[in-house]
Amino acid sequence: AIGRGFAISALGSITYYVGIVYVPSFLIGTGRMGEADALTLSTLAALVVILVTPLVGALSDRIGRRPVLIALALAGIALPALLFALMAQGSALGGALIGAILLAALGGAVSAVGAVTTAEQFPGEGRLSGLAFGATSATALFGGLTPYLSHQLTQASGWASAPGWLIAIVALGVLPVLWRLPESAPKRQLPC
Repeated sequence: AIGRGFAISALGSITYYVGIVYVPSFLIGTGRMGEADALTLSTLAALVVILVTPLVGALSDRIGRRPVLIALALAGIALPALLFALMAQGSALGGALIGAILLAALGGAVSAVGAVTTAEQFPGEGRLSGLAFGATSATALFGGLTPYLSHQLTQASGWASAPGWLIAIVALGVLPVLWRLPESAPKRQLPC
């Protein structure tokens, strides 16, 4: 359960912290936007997260946590590198806006389902300890270090897609764990 919680939180942390928190620095660093515009875009991204969270949460209540997380991990493999490249090459109102909004939607979606799924991996009496070991350590590593690592890789290599590849690598590594994840969504009662 601790390993599953770590994996789910790793995916949630890297998609959120690199895909949302790091994006304004990325846009400023690549010269695509000034600081004020990048922070405005960050605010729009936060609004997207607010909109996506209940929708994806409701979907996971309806069809299950596991299939939603698997679909989001697949999106995490396929999209982020393309979206960072789009943000680096596109105009402020075109590519940067689309890339940032889609990354925010992915980060918000994973966080919406990941938080509850991680907690559901543990029985009530061991939940706090399990979350402390699994989820918190993953958040520290993949939330705290990866924005810095993203910046360093982008600066050293000049490769704008590097942050997206970090997300893709983590999503690929987490996918086998999600594939074997026991379903934890509540069972739906059929109407009589």
